[in-house]
Amino acid sequence: MIQDRLASLKSFTDALADGVVTKQELGDQERRLVAAMKTVDAALNDDLHAKVTTLLVELTAYDVMRLLHELQAERTRIAFAGA
Repeated sequence: MIQDRLASLKSFTDALADGVVTKQELGDQERRLVAAMKTVDAALNDDLHAKVTTLLVELTAYDVMRLLHELQAERTRIAFAGA
């Protein structure tokens, strides 16, 4: 479901269309993220706030780890392709 929503998110698809994410595009996305987080934050009680915070931390850790894994795999592929 998230992948489907992401594929229909115009700001995301526009940013990736040329294969380069600019500083401006990243800043725009950060502003949209902060606005969405503020909207949700205002509606949360303390217990749910703690759970959502944990979810976001775990999601961020996963995203960073996945990106690093993909970069390492690509680096290995390039290294062995040239051998």
